[in-house]
Amino acid sequence: MKILPGRTPGSLDYRENDMSQQHQDLIDRDRKVTFHASSHLRDFAHGDAPGRVITGGQGITIRDKDGREFIDGFAGLYCVNIGYGRTEVAEAIYQQALELSYYHTYVGHSNEPQIALSEKIIELAGPGMSKVYYGLGGSDANETQLKLVRYYNNVLGRPQKKKVISRMRGYHGSGLATGSLTGLKAFHDQFDLPFEGILHTEAPFYYHRAAEQQGMSEREFSKHCAAKLEEMILAEGPETVAAFIGEPVLGTGGIVPPPEGYWEAIQAVLAKYDVLLIADEVVCGFGRIGADFGSHHYGIKPDLITVAKGLTSAYQPLSGVIVGDRVWKVLEQGTGEYGPIGHGWTYSGHALGCAAALANLAIIEREKLTENAAETGAYLQRAMADAFGDHPIVGDVRGVGMLAALEFSANPGKREHFDPALKVGPRIAAAALDENLIARAMPQGDILGFAPPLIATPAQVDEIVARARRAVDKVTDALVREGALKAVTAPVA
Repeated sequence: MKILPGRTPGSLDYRENDMSQQHQDLIDRDRKVTFHASSHLRDFAHGDAPGRVITGGQGITIRDKDGREFIDGFAGLYCVNIGYGRTEVAEAIYQQALELSYYHTYVGHSNEPQIALSEKIIELAGPGMSKVYYGLGGSDANETQLKLVRYYNNVLGRPQKKKVISRMRGYHGSGLATGSLTGLKAFHDQFDLPFEGILHTEAPFYYHRAAEQQGMSEREFSKHCAAKLEEMILAEGPETVAAFIGEPVLGTGGIVPPPEGYWEAIQAVLAKYDVLLIADEVVCGFGRIGADFGSHHYGIKPDLITVAKGLTSAYQPLSGVIVGDRVWKVLEQGTGEYGPIGHGWTYSGHALGCAAALANLAIIEREKLTENAAETGAYLQRAMADAFGDHPIVGDVRGVGMLAALEFSANPGKREHFDPALKVGPRIAAAALDENLIARAMPQGDILGFAPPLIATPAQVDEIVARARRAVDKVTDALVREGALKAVTAPVA
């Protein structure tokens, strides 16, 4: 790796120009042929946005083509729960590929890993869950959920009961229907979304409460959110509202744990109007917040559950829809009346994905990673609070288990947002990268998110927090120099 004089891999001016020629050549080839997800397409294609080729990983670190190592403080996209380089999973995939790499699961065909995995998922999900349907990612799983909700109500003779309520700042996928469920502007603008029949109610975002709600306690704010949901259901007509979908903890919308009493209040409204509850567990599922599912942690009793990401720790693409008894009975009734259900994915129940999931879940159980997410996760929350609780540009420090977020503010005491043009969140994420730490700049706000692998130790948490602190301090100093922020009275540690 070529490093220019006076520069180190951890310095602010260490950029793509310092890469080896071999690494740069790969990126140049990539620019010519690849359409990258969630990217500024023009800037990347024309060389104005950076690229990087990742070649390997071990534990909580990844490395690029030049051998530079980064702590992955976001576990890929919340998903590499068991960490990188777990050869047990690779071996399980390999052995299954030697026996059967693929056969479809239509009309009763199955494979042994799928059967064993379904048994394990139902065991983990707990009472009231009946069957598992498989896909490849959270988006297709939530597409399945929408179809099941429609089918369910058609079988019950309620053709008007089709509307689905999501939440502002919720994330449920990037497709047309699932992107409609997502409550973030970037996923709607220029795509003519959301579709009619998909609505968005109040986000359970206590820090972002309106000025008139300033005096509300968390419980009072939860009651307010439930009241707004009920108001929406009544305005639309309860006979038209079929389902409500929500993440136990808002993920991409800002990593926001629900305020006290939120899920209790929401479920009471849903029960009152016979509205199905879909728990999107793509982020929280399989241990991330210190329980098998976020639903268990918050006392949520869903009718349908969406899983992906942590199901395989992303070693293979796989998602699942866990169907509760209540819904399954109606699905059976429907196929009895109308014949086989018209829904299927080519790769549903893919043998390699199921083999990877089984190996992954075995590691989580054997190494007690869910318990570690609770214990080390509590340590993470304390460490973040200690490091940033009184920082001059940090307005909120929040999280649960192995999820954490810092929200930046021009005036923390008044919860004032920075001018979006300053791009404070992305700048801090870039500064973290200069510290060889990957953290995620979250959309619709100046928020830095963390979701380290569940194998992380307290010592590794300390390193993540220390690198994050250096990144935040560097950007704070830069904002002062630029005149965008008044000089802080106390020196930044």
